[in-house]
Amino acid sequence: MPESVSVDALIARRKPGHSLEAPFYTSQSVFDLDMMAIFGRHWIYVAVEPEIPEPGDCVTVNIGRASVIILRDDDLQVRAFHNVCRHRGARLTPEGASTVGNLVCPYHQWTYGLDGRLLFAEHMGREFDTSCHGLKPVHVRSVGGLLFVCLAKEPPSDIDALAAAIEPYIAPHDLRHCKVAHSEDLIELGNWKLTMENNRECYHCVGNHPELTVPLFEYGFGFSPDSLDDNRRVHAERYDALLTESCQRWEGMGLPSREIDRLTDVTGFRTQRLPIDGSGESQTKDTRVASRKILGSLSERSLGGLSFWTQPNSWHHFMSDHIVTFSVLPLSPDRTLLRTRWLVHKDAVEGVDYDLKALTEVWNATNRQDGDLVAIAQAGAASPAYEPGPYSPHTEGLVEKFCAWYIDRLSAHQGVAAPVEVAA
Repeated sequence: MPESVSVDALIARRKPGHSLEAPFYTSQSVFDLDMMAIFGRHWIYVAVEPEIPEPGDCVTVNIGRASVIILRDDDLQVRAFHNVCRHRGARLTPEGASTVGNLVCPYHQWTYGLDGRLLFAEHMGREFDTSCHGLKPVHVRSVGGLLFVCLAKEPPSDIDALAAAIEPYIAPHDLRHCKVAHSEDLIELGNWKLTMENNRECYHCVGNHPELTVPLFEYGFGFSPDSLDDNRRVHAERYDALLTESCQRWEGMGLPSREIDRLTDVTGFRTQRLPIDGSGESQTKDTRVASRKILGSLSERSLGGLSFWTQPNSWHHFMSDHIVTFSVLPLSPDRTLLRTRWLVHKDAVEGVDYDLKALTEVWNATNRQDGDLVAIAQAGAASPAYEPGPYSPHTEGLVEKFCAWYIDRLSAHQGVAAPVEVAA
């Protein structure tokens, strides 16, 4: 970012309804601010409870320079700690999943219980007080089995509002009694905000996602009626009728389905149960369930897909037979980790109840395609010819909501007023 352009100036002159200026995607200074103001202060989706089902099960996640251990303690409670030994700072566990009796530092064998207390530290003398050297805790919250952490000293309190609104929607899928059938990490060659922006619209879907557009209606993200040909207009009208009918049916079954949009909250979120094309069962290439074992208390297969989005870094799809979750973790200004998990009923057996290829092929293909799109968007943002372009008012409303949320959160951190749209 040129020295003459400050972050505060970039924030103040952001034009609503347009993409962000190039430094928001390319600057190391802005990236460092993102890690501090966004990923260091907000609730970040990192894992699912089925990854830590038993005492001693843990999963370690890196968020920028921070490393966090999320584990199940002996009382079956979920806890989180900074992955930093209180002796000389060595990391206790490697990134990923593991199972431990205690947390033992590989450097000098300082040993911590699953509650974070320091249990053993050899050669420290009789006066050494172990109670003063426990692991530093990290705020952790399970929302229906989805695990969020916050690195801030005081986390945003509106996670309670999110949980109250969302848990009735996802509870029937019984995430806590699922298992991870597959997990896939993809490094996208672009800024994390481009990954999130790409997720928040389907303007690009027909031209880029032949697998996803079999089960997914692009119209769920909006469309311009004036630009549709006769065939697509009929298709859009069918979708509108199906959405209304399906929502009434699902609500009548006791499945909350209507849209909740609170993307401008500090802990922003949105949810809605949307129809699936074809058989209406699952986000698969034939639109039918990929697993024969239906989840939780659900009684039938054709229940569409419950979508749940959070600011700043996740989206999720809950179907009758499986769940797909996505976590976005920034690595550098032009590198982003997209972590995808597919979950099925804990008793489902691969090769008997589900086929892994059928379960994962739609989103594996879609992720790769989106990764390619993010890469070309990043390359364009780095060009001297780049300037912010206008969003479609019909199909990119959720992109604008993400960018407006992001600018507002930076503004709050910097203590500057967020930009407002001024009538001509």
